[in-house]
Amino acid sequence: MANLARINVLDNTLDEMLRGFFVRPLNAEAAAPAQLRIDVTETEAAYTVRAEIPGVKKDEIQVAIEGNQVEISAEVKNEREVKEGEKVLRTERYFGRVYRAFALGQDIDDAATEARYADGILELKLVKKASARVKRITIQ
Repeated sequence: MANLARINVLDNTLDEMLRGFFVRPLNAEAAAPAQLRIDVTETEAAYTVRAEIPGVKKDEIQVAIEGNQVEISAEVKNEREVKEGEKVLRTERYFGRVYRAFALGQDIDDAATEARYADGILELKLVKKASARVKRITIQ
């Protein structure tokens, strides 16, 4: 016969809730990698992408375009100074590489692409490639 054990669900739930309760506020784990937040709008001629990348210098941002694929990445650097007699109680800001890739509905003309970065916002104007028109053939 199999070994049977009595489980008290309330005890387990209470243990899980209290486990680490007093430790978590002082936990100094690294924050999860930040996700680039983007807005994409479309007109007949182009897409406009606005990406939030605060605290980054424009030289540390890379944008790659291939066909209809867009990749944005940046290096967020830790420029924290700890002064003598000062100790860090909690840090929640993320430092490291952030990355975002997505596909658009139409290929991009990379020669006509424009990029601007100001006040933590990267703005890309992605001009659509002229698509080949579909030629309809009449059947006789």
